[in-house]
Amino acid sequence: MLLSLLLPTAMQAQGTLTDYQRAYGLYDKFQQKNVEHWAHDVQWKDSATLTYYRDAPSGKQYVAYHMTNGQSQTFDSEKALNEALGFDKEGRQRERYQREDSPFRKTERHWMETDDEQEQSVVKSPDGKLDAWIEGYNVMVHEVGKPYSEKRALTQDGTIGRYYSSNLLWSPDSKRIMVCKRNKVEKRYDYYVESSPKDQLQPILHKQEYAKPGDELPQHWPVIIDVVSGKAVEANPSAIGTQYALGEFRWDEQSKEVTMEYNKRGHQLYQLLAMDASTGHLRTIVEEKSNTFVNYPRLWRQFIKKGTQLLWTSERDNWNHIYLYNVTPLVKKGKSVAQPPMQITKGDWFVRGIKYVDEKNGVIYFSASGVNKQEDPYLMHDYRIGLDGKNMVCLTPEEGNHSTVYSPDYRYLVDTYSMVDKAPVTVLRSCGDGKIIQTLECADISKLTDNGWVAPEVFKAKGRDGQTDMWGIIQRPTNFDPTKKYPVIEYIYSGPGDAYTPKNFISYNWNMTGLAELGFIVVQLDAMGTSYRGKAFEEICYKNLQDAGFPDRELWIKAASTKYPYMDATNVGIFGASAGGQESTTAVLLHGDFYKAAYSSCGCHDNRMDKIWWNEQWMGWPVDSSYVRSSNVYNAPKLNCPLMLVVGELDDNVDPSSTMQVADALIKAGKDFELVVLPGVHHTMGETFGEHKRYDFFVKNLLHVTPPAWQDVKKK
Repeated sequence: MLLSLLLPTAMQAQGTLTDYQRAYGLYDKFQQKNVEHWAHDVQWKDSATLTYYRDAPSGKQYVAYHMTNGQSQTFDSEKALNEALGFDKEGRQRERYQREDSPFRKTERHWMETDDEQEQSVVKSPDGKLDAWIEGYNVMVHEVGKPYSEKRALTQDGTIGRYYSSNLLWSPDSKRIMVCKRNKVEKRYDYYVESSPKDQLQPILHKQEYAKPGDELPQHWPVIIDVVSGKAVEANPSAIGTQYALGEFRWDEQSKEVTMEYNKRGHQLYQLLAMDASTGHLRTIVEEKSNTFVNYPRLWRQFIKKGTQLLWTSERDNWNHIYLYNVTPLVKKGKSVAQPPMQITKGDWFVRGIKYVDEKNGVIYFSASGVNKQEDPYLMHDYRIGLDGKNMVCLTPEEGNHSTVYSPDYRYLVDTYSMVDKAPVTVLRSCGDGKIIQTLECADISKLTDNGWVAPEVFKAKGRDGQTDMWGIIQRPTNFDPTKKYPVIEYIYSGPGDAYTPKNFISYNWNMTGLAELGFIVVQLDAMGTSYRGKAFEEICYKNLQDAGFPDRELWIKAASTKYPYMDATNVGIFGASAGGQESTTAVLLHGDFYKAAYSSCGCHDNRMDKIWWNEQWMGWPVDSSYVRSSNVYNAPKLNCPLMLVVGELDDNVDPSSTMQVADALIKAGKDFELVVLPGVHHTMGETFGEHKRYDFFVKNLLHVTPPAWQDVKKK
């Protein structure tokens, strides 16, 4: 009794064995299956029947809804549904990955591997009369039906160092072949030691292709060859120099031009070009320029009207919008003149994705966020708009984050919408005006709330400019007591290119729910440097990944603590993985006056050590001193706070050496820290072992109590 009286009120009943037991027990209580009437895996069998499943006390129920009569059928198994509806053999699982048991290790092409374009394959002409292939680094053709020994060389200048690509592209009229000459570059490889393989005693050394910022990249030089005369025309190499990539080659229907997309290294110039098949002349159809970066993975394009027009998305006016181009240029005084595009969507809001282009009726279906200024600007809705930019209609007007599945004939859509604090609703709508035809499901979360489930709170506060709202969520423990003082822990992932704070309903948040239960307030927000709030908002990150929105994050947490005094803004921890692993370490190195402890897993701690495409996109090229400024290795001597570094020894996403180099720098600087290496683990937040380590780390360093012994904690 005396001890409990001496303890500060803020520390009573926080971080105890009881808290751990309760935290580990929440997953069972808050599982998705405890939410009834929540429609999952919505699919259309055809335009007359849609299917989905929902959870019920008896298990999963599979539902078929029939448009013809507005009636539903319920089945107790997917097999029964498949048989009743006459699905194919694999039914609704036809697109799912099916694991094949085998005693052998699987060898699959890794996503970092690049194609040398030297495949030995024959490419038949559209008229079926000629075959083409690469032999001895050059282009060969022969007449179909004759022996392959009867062949003709269309090129003779291919060499081992500069050869013709095996990606041959015939013109629709079968008279020409478009092909690229390309160079061979030395590839970089990463190496990993699998210390404890399951299928043998001795360790295994793994080798993986892994290009990093600054590495040499292959260059492509387009050539168009007349297969009858053998005449070849080449594109001007200076017009497509210093390539990051050149690709997306496409013949027009008249066999007069080949279009291609040119991404200049550094990502400040991106062009859609057309190459004249007779002269090799390149003309520009679309050009994207930026003093920072063109976010090229976000670009969407679709040719329409038999290739004479092009739909294209761009952030050129600060917001992502849809533009319409005429591909064929105007001819004035004998010269081709590019026609300016028409902007279809306009406004300070963000097109998030194109759902469907109805050419016949001249309508585009798309999703967007930020249109409704009274809502969280990240909430997505679906819209339709004419190709002329007129008659924009919101098809999913209710407040919430909307996820839609359209019928094959695009007459109907199934819309599931929710928010982090509002249960999902699934409705059937008309694609014409968004009118609700039928409410299919309204999720029932009473079992969750009966088990103590607490919804996170959506919270906004001004960022560093004093004008722009930063949006995030606050997660409290189920036994929350406003009379106590709670340390704050931020979960961070601030990698550019997306936004990360949940907007949909989640019954159990793996990053927040259990951790909060130990006696913390856990928060997450999207600060400047992330996406969907305009290009100016995002490009704060350019050559500046160490910023990670920290000026906004600190203001947001302080604003929340002002409103809620039980949030202790003087006792803040942070954790994350991957880019979040880098950022959480950066937090205690460069903002240690605010962040008091960090757990960092699999961080790309020095952007020169990480994959080329992600880092050159935001940090630019050539590699310069901005990479050094952002490096946690360089800044390691500044550590004065508790830090736990975690890494999977087989991380094939971020080089594990990146974490080890931070550890090396900390050791050399005489800094105390913790290092956890997970055998046999790939890119991870830490898995079950790391989760427990994370719990203990914050209990020790923010609650300042000794965690319970592991053997006493019962994990479910």
